[in-house]
Amino acid sequence: MKPPAKRITSADVARAAGVSQTTVSFVLNDKPGQRIPADTRRRVLEAARQLNYRVRGSARTLAAGRSNVVLLALSGMPIGPSVSRFIEHFGSSLATRGLTLVTHLVAPTARTLEDVSAAVDASAVIGLDPFDEPAAEALRQAGVDLVLAVGADPSPPQMEVGRLQARHLLDHGHRRIGYALPELPAFRSWAEERLRGVLEVCAERGVDPAVAQTMGLGGAQAARDIAAWRSQSVTGICAFNDEIAIAVLAGLRAHGLTAPDDLAVVGVDDIPVARLAAPPLTTVSFDLAAAGARLAEAVAAGLEGNGVELSMLAPDPELLVRGSA
Repeated sequence: MKPPAKRITSADVARAAGVSQTTVSFVLNDKPGQRIPADTRRRVLEAARQLNYRVRGSARTLAAGRSNVVLLALSGMPIGPSVSRFIEHFGSSLATRGLTLVTHLVAPTARTLEDVSAAVDASAVIGLDPFDEPAAEALRQAGVDLVLAVGADPSPPQMEVGRLQARHLLDHGHRRIGYALPELPAFRSWAEERLRGVLEVCAERGVDPAVAQTMGLGGAQAARDIAAWRSQSVTGICAFNDEIAIAVLAGLRAHGLTAPDDLAVVGVDDIPVARLAAPPLTTVSFDLAAAGARLAEAVAAGLEGNGVELSMLAPDPELLVRGSA
């Protein structure tokens, strides 16, 4: 068996560059307040490159006073296209600020979030859902400098998503609308908030409350759900997301019906296949790139001890009108 390769250390870099280990630390950790001659800095960086040396996280933490790791906690949420795009934009924006994103799927049988944060030496822990105070305190006791829950703001955009859907249908003459709830419990809190927005608009417009029912993704169930809505004179559906909206379209086809002539459908998320649906899906979209950049900026500010305005972090919803409604 081949013996393990010797790990390159800062002492090796110092010898190659002809400087002290302290100088290597100052250069590679970009220590502020240190005047290192340009030629010395160049020699250190070139030696580190030739030796393929990487600063270890523990050393960087010691030099900076904290790590550059940001831990994103996903509380049992299925990672669909929108969540994936948001994580990608968030991680990229953090990287431009010298921060590294690590994601963790929270589950009842998984390690506790505070154990994970300690294991990766996270300076910040971010949640898309609120943390209760005992959980937040446990994270702080584990050494986390910033605990931030995007969903902790009392006015998240979920209600506005439902409002946009309902207004569009009512503006187009529908007076009896339905709401397609998801089967997955992980989506339930968001779905209930979106439904509240739909019901609020129904009350404002003086029409009957939306008829809500759980919508499965199976073809036979979708057909039964369509029949149930039509028996209650529903002519427009607000779906929790695009996958469910596409299931509604499939249920319509099972009855020989079409959207929007027989039943108008509005989804949420603008997933890549939404525009390829038959007909193309009217949906609510989010500027996930801007949302990821705003959250990264807030994390960087919070780690510097500045305040964070949670209401500025939520992505703004926008209705995209296509053929289904």
